[in-house]
Amino acid sequence: MLRYILSRLGQSLILLLIVSFIGFAVLTLAPGGPLSQFALSPGMTQEQIDKIATQMGLDRPVVVQYFDWLSHLVMGDWGISYRDGQSVLHVIASHLFATLLLMGTATVISVTLGSTIGIFSALKRGSSFDYAMTVFAMVALSIPTFWFGLIAIYIFSLNLGWLPAGNMYSVGDGSLLDYIRHLIMPAAVLALVDVAIWSRYMRTSTLTVINQDFVRTARAKGLTRRRVLLRHIVGNSLVPMITLAGLQLPMVLGGALVTETVFTWPGMGRLFLDSLGYSDYPVVMGLLMASAMLVLLGNLIADLTVALIDPRIRLD
Repeated sequence: MLRYILSRLGQSLILLLIVSFIGFAVLTLAPGGPLSQFALSPGMTQEQIDKIATQMGLDRPVVVQYFDWLSHLVMGDWGISYRDGQSVLHVIASHLFATLLLMGTATVISVTLGSTIGIFSALKRGSSFDYAMTVFAMVALSIPTFWFGLIAIYIFSLNLGWLPAGNMYSVGDGSLLDYIRHLIMPAAVLALVDVAIWSRYMRTSTLTVINQDFVRTARAKGLTRRRVLLRHIVGNSLVPMITLAGLQLPMVLGGALVTETVFTWPGMGRLFLDSLGYSDYPVVMGLLMASAMLVLLGNLIADLTVALIDPRIRLD
């Protein structure tokens, strides 16, 4: 297993280098580039802009700039934010908890609800419940996440007044109940699409397991339906879902970006859009690298978990 882990870490390192170079090149060569915000300052002359470019090393070839940035990154220096002069690591860290809280809550909701729906859809294949859940999945996957967010705000905040429309907490409050009230809508909206995906995959996985010989053997031994379900069907159906959880990370991150924007949630997604609009490229690159690391680490953990709980899988 150690050999497999080292191999995966090597592959992840190569992928990080590719992602970082492409991202750096796109941001640097984009119209306006990192100097666009300086050019908008009143009274800023071209001579002053050129001087700033020289001081920041932006007049050098892109490849030279990239390797200079990469060498600092490896040493733990992720750069300084153009907007507020703070360390990029500090800026990202100050928004990381909000994103992890939102993603973690949404993941718990989607896994729990989606798996339950998928199992019952498989057990009641062809029933009204099965058809209803199929329609729900099609609708949830067809409508953009931001639209669900706007509908939720309109109904539960503007019309009913049950939940706050945005932000992470109320000014002057900050109690646990206040955090929960602010978290409910964005977490539910972010989880909605994943519930549809999990329910469909779990339904398929459960149907596959039900038809396996070991399930028939368990039934032939006289085990109760409940015991067969809990001991043999559910556990084996969840194994492929662990891999799916790793593969879903990029989608969850993308959904978090949209959800945080709609609900003005102070996480990494909103920080990414704000930094991109301000041309704060050091922060954008830092967020890109942090997200890539999170996705690669999540996939590695998912694969290792599957290998540990399923003896049929060998890591070579």
